[in-house]
Amino acid sequence: MTQPIRDCVEPETSSARSRLGFLGVGWIGRNRMKAILDAGVAEIAAIVDSSAQMLSEARDWAPEAQVAATLDDLIAMDLDGIVIATPSALHAEQSIRALKESIAVFCQKPLGRTQTEVRSVVDAARRADQLLGVDLSYRFTEGMRRIHDLVRSGELGRIYAIDLVFHNAYGPDKAWFYDPALAGGGCVMDLGVHLVDLALWNLDYPVVSNVSSRLFAGGEPLLDPAAKVEDYAAATLELETGAIVQLACSWKLQAGCDAMISATFYGTQGGASLRNLNGSFYDFVAEHYRGTTRETLTMPPDEWGGRAAVDWARRLAAGERFDPAAERFIDVAHVLDRIYGR
Repeated sequence: MTQPIRDCVEPETSSARSRLGFLGVGWIGRNRMKAILDAGVAEIAAIVDSSAQMLSEARDWAPEAQVAATLDDLIAMDLDGIVIATPSALHAEQSIRALKESIAVFCQKPLGRTQTEVRSVVDAARRADQLLGVDLSYRFTEGMRRIHDLVRSGELGRIYAIDLVFHNAYGPDKAWFYDPALAGGGCVMDLGVHLVDLALWNLDYPVVSNVSSRLFAGGEPLLDPAAKVEDYAAATLELETGAIVQLACSWKLQAGCDAMISATFYGTQGGASLRNLNGSFYDFVAEHYRGTTRETLTMPPDEWGGRAAVDWARRLAAGERFDPAAERFIDVAHVLDRIYGR
């Protein structure tokens, strides 16, 4: 589905700028490019894409960018970082190749199709001492930032239940998403990664003691995720803290709207929830619950889509190197593997 590109940040006042290359400038790649350009934290030095139309549209925003043919061309250009927005099967290998050449990486999710792939990328970043980022963009909504503060401050008390939902009425429009070998999975890999990340990130990565799941394809139970991707999934994560996480995600659900997205945290002293408005992919309200009352924390508009990319680019421009927090990408991938029974 074609989705509009929006501004998301104020221009950077600092003179520090990095030289970036973009590997893939389809919708998501151009969206992140525009956010970084608007923030003024980087120079877009080069772009790569197999589509002449995508290259032309990207150069409308970055006319000075050199058009290159391959990742090898980008690596040869003395870049500070590369933004990767290619099909999932390529993410790990392309990230590792860039990192081995001492180039920082910001990659679309998933960083890898399995925990093993993700670990290999994180290991490469650590060895190269390079900043590694993944586009886990829902962390950067203003509403989730406020909820994160409530959870981590203890204001909600002990969190004992989390309910997470991401239903997309349309599903992907690229054939490779439906090939388990190329995509690594279906709606869980595409959408569920955000839900698992939000749960673990907000709770400071507790040990996940047990995972159970049910996967469906075309309304039928999916018995072999290696043969076909799922379009509906429900999973329960039991945490060592005693908390329980319940998540559901889907493509092409008959839900009467474009999307249903929510993340709700229940604690002994209160609750908090982020949910989309009127089926929107972009507009969210965040609320703080106390018994039967609720307080609105944030409302639209909130131009959040490119904040993860801008945050990485700003940190890169400031000279940051490998961040041990990247190890947590492995934790999320491990849970996805367990949902798939791997």
